[in-house]
Amino acid sequence: MTENDEQTALILLGCPQVPVQTSMALYLVHGLREQGIRPVVAGTPAARKLMETADPSRHYLSEMADLDDAIDAIAEKQRDFDLCFVFIHNDSGVAYAGTMAYISKARLYALLFGEHAEELAGEIEFPCEVVAAKAVHNPMPLKRRLDEVMQWAVSKR
Repeated sequence: MTENDEQTALILLGCPQVPVQTSMALYLVHGLREQGIRPVVAGTPAARKLMETADPSRHYLSEMADLDDAIDAIAEKQRDFDLCFVFIHNDSGVAYAGTMAYISKARLYALLFGEHAEELAGEIEFPCEVVAAKAVHNPMPLKRRLDEVMQWAVSKR
């Protein structure tokens, strides 16, 4: 792969109501960068503020965008990504992932977490890799599942 062939990944963050989202998003950004994949974080204003506060020197966060603006750019064919990770803890997260499955060419990963992760996983009726763990305050169950998937994702490059 040459420098011009750099892979990109979009990380979509909804409402940061469940505590593990921010730490897991930063962990994912770190892992992607370690693999030479350029991450772009798109989220709600609150989700972006939490990410910026957690990484004030921008060691991990290089590009951030508004969630709706990022989706609009993909829908209008102005931009797309190789990988897309959607953090999901409620029905609207499932809807965002479904939208991405329809408008983007990216390999899609639905990262479901929170008290009802398994139930939400049952609502997914579009093609994607499902990563689900009942993680609310402790990120380790989701981290373990994500580590398994990332080994698979990296091997598909």
